Amino acid sequence: MANTKQAEKRARQAEDARQRNISHKTRMRTAIKKVIKSAEGGDLATAQSQFAVAVPVIDSMVNKGLVHRNKAARHKSRLNKRLKALSQSSAS
Repeated sequence: MANTKQAEKRARQAEDARQRNISHKTRMRTAIKKVIKSAEGGDLATAQSQFAVAVPVIDSMVNKGLVHRNKAARHKSRLNKRLKALSQSSAS
């Protein structure tokens, strides 16, 4: 338990930030899952539109400091790789 007013306030602020961070990270994971699900379903147009929505969400998590930039780049790269494979298979 906090002993000073300052410590009480910092505890409140930390809890608010924690809740907000959980919400933001959940948004990012959901956006990624939507791309994966539509790619696995074989729907290229939907997958591409979901990817276009997911990229800014992932980038905003980097700007907020919730995700390392390399992790964000890795997610975007893997999603893009899925879309390329899907477009290759649907083209042939």
